[in-house]
Amino acid sequence: MTTSAHVKKPGWITVNVVNRFVAWLTRRGVSVWGSRVLAVRGRKSGQWRTTPVNLLTFEGEQYLLAPRGHVQWTHNMRAAGSGELRLGKHVDVFTATEVADDDKVPLLRAYLKRWKAEVGVFFDGVGPDSPDADLRRIAPNHPAFRITVQSRRVDK
Repeated sequence: MTTSAHVKKPGWITVNVVNRFVAWLTRRGVSVWGSRVLAVRGRKSGQWRTTPVNLLTFEGEQYLLAPRGHVQWTHNMRAAGSGELRLGKHVDVFTATEVADDDKVPLLRAYLKRWKAEVGVFFDGVGPDSPDADLRRIAPNHPAFRITVQSRRVDK
């Protein structure tokens, strides 16, 4: 796996309005197109860090892809190897396995098919109908993790 420096930081509106609103809805059990709140331990602090994410289900497996590139949650996920996905009071505790760049093409295509309107700007003009070669070219810029749920719980 590559740890390229590719990252597209979110702007003020995304951080302070959009992400907070999606996280607020998701914490209340309303999934916006597959949204979850990802909780993962910080690689330096050990503290729980949360961010809204889109959970992709592809061929019976679940994945997290990072449209903005190698952002904080991806670094933390590599270090922790596990985390939680939250939707309302439902919590899935999972382990994560990073997907090799060569295996990302169908995942990127499925992700863009579902969320291009929301995140397409982060993929350098590559879309769900682009040739495999274009998807392969951008694969190193977008970390992907296969999620394996270990347990489920309902918080009170």
